[in-house]
Amino acid sequence: MTKNTTTSLDAATPIVIVGHVDHGKSTLIGRLLHDTDNLQDGKVAQIIESSKKRGLKIEWSFLLDSLQIERDQGVTVDSTRIPFNLKGREYVIVDAPGHRQFLRNMITGAADAEAAVLVVDASEGAREQTRRHAMLLHLIGIRHIIVLLNKVDLLDFDQAKIEAVQADVTDLLTRLDLKAALFVPASARDGDNIAARSENMPWYTGPTLTEALVAVPTPASRAELALRLPVQDVYRFGDKRYVAGRIERGRVRVGDTVVIGTQKTPARIASIEGWHTAPQVSAYAGQSVAVTLEPDVIPDRGDLLHHRETAPVEASRVRTRLFWLRQEPLRVGESFRLRLATAEHAVTVTAIESVVNLEDLTENPGEEVPPEGFAQIILSASENIQFDPFTPGTTDGRGVLVDRQQRIVGGAPLMGPAEIAPGEKVIHPSASHVSVQDRERIKGHQGAVFWLTGLSGAGKTTLARAAENRLFAAGVDVTVLDGDTLRAGLCSDLGFSEADRTENVRRAAEVARILRDAGQVVLVTLISPLKSDRELAARIIGENFAEIFVDAGLDVCEQRDPKGLYAAARAGKISSFTGIDAPYEAPHSPALRVETGAQAVDAAAGELVTFVEATVRTGAGQRKRG
Repeated sequence: MTKNTTTSLDAATPIVIVGHVDHGKSTLIGRLLHDTDNLQDGKVAQIIESSKKRGLKIEWSFLLDSLQIERDQGVTVDSTRIPFNLKGREYVIVDAPGHRQFLRNMITGAADAEAAVLVVDASEGAREQTRRHAMLLHLIGIRHIIVLLNKVDLLDFDQAKIEAVQADVTDLLTRLDLKAALFVPASARDGDNIAARSENMPWYTGPTLTEALVAVPTPASRAELALRLPVQDVYRFGDKRYVAGRIERGRVRVGDTVVIGTQKTPARIASIEGWHTAPQVSAYAGQSVAVTLEPDVIPDRGDLLHHRETAPVEASRVRTRLFWLRQEPLRVGESFRLRLATAEHAVTVTAIESVVNLEDLTENPGEEVPPEGFAQIILSASENIQFDPFTPGTTDGRGVLVDRQQRIVGGAPLMGPAEIAPGEKVIHPSASHVSVQDRERIKGHQGAVFWLTGLSGAGKTTLARAAENRLFAAGVDVTVLDGDTLRAGLCSDLGFSEADRTENVRRAAEVARILRDAGQVVLVTLISPLKSDRELAARIIGENFAEIFVDAGLDVCEQRDPKGLYAAARAGKISSFTGIDAPYEAPHSPALRVETGAQAVDAAAGELVTFVEATVRTGAGQRKRG
């Protein structure tokens, strides 16, 4: 009954299957492969055996549980690509994660899909994750959407109830400027309307899911569009230099004159080489080629080769529709790398224009983008970015944002250039071409910021200087930013009002972030009495931030009084002094608490050094906050 089907992933039509974690995606895929004779020999027996061990009827979702974590947690954790053949047409099923925690993988898993199957539990309707996945389909630009209303058996196959759910999902898609190609009421577990028409729903006269998949339009040829050949790499063999890349759009012929990237250098295509093939006269979209150029110019990785008369858009400020993946909010001023085809650009978020409310899908002004939120933002770069604006159903303009650790933190399709608003500050921060990984390799450790907070006299600076000596001797590139040192120079214009204290913290955090980005370990010693100010510092610094509470009681600090400040405050010579007539908000859950009231400096410094080295040497220093 079963067979082993071999499908070419390159030639196949990708179909992404998305839906809420409990709405039956994995069951659907298992059943679909079985009912269309696409399972490998012996798979059905394995599924039956796995189901029996758990005291279940045949459970089709076990087919995809290739990772033990999926069995343990009951959720799909990564995008799985499954070859699939239907009536002679080749497909790739992309099983995209449905749980909120794993949506990151869907950005890349669904990026090249020609169509989507949105799975909705008919007994529950469109829940938050359904709205989120629909928004992702809108963001990614998938236009052919089949909605599978699953588990209709729980509604007793009732036509009125099923059509009410269909109306709700239609309304959701309409608000996102999406339209379902069709709705298929089904029961994936029992096979109703998957590959065979259901006897339980004689009122439904539309296609089964397999018939709907056969009807998915074949992708339009991109060979007739303007040429876009992103440079992947440049190789030298003998006396020839080969420019390698995959043609994303258009055609190129030997003898064509192309323009290279933002440098605008013209060159003639002298030859088109292939792998394991004879030289070609021409090549078109989808082919990976190596071309030689005359004159022998040297493009950079990421440069676009294009014809002069059909140049891409070029801008240093771009507007993007963002899906934000980090578990902390995005704020203006944060910097990332924008990956676009083979190019990478250092970009800074210079404006958040609107944020999507997932409850009603309205867009409203906002100061930050929440975790796993959607927004329209402006990115600024120090150089021009070449791109074709995002078009639904194509790969044009599809970018992603990556952080310092090369992790994808956002999907960012580029909508077009962004005009400068009246009165807006025009800022284009430049970024180092030396990567974080290169710095870590040379220094032998990560850059990180350790924010030492505590009362005056608690021993913050003494502790930091002692730790600095030990860390430096151990080969750590370490710097201490002492509060008094900053007050004597950078912050000499500030007083001690609450506003000035906040500004003092802000400036210290900005300097610390710059040093951290250069690969240094930074020990900041500031009283920073307010929790809100320390949270501000944590937001500015971002990754690899740790709050250290240098804990000594007020009686101990006042007894030490190394600068005579407590005595002056008691005598009324200093007002708003922390601990006397101004509050100190101690951290509730610092990354490290060092008690300096009773232990010697060496012991306390040893605690700090051990913590710092464990953090920066092992990569354990992801953002830690009090």
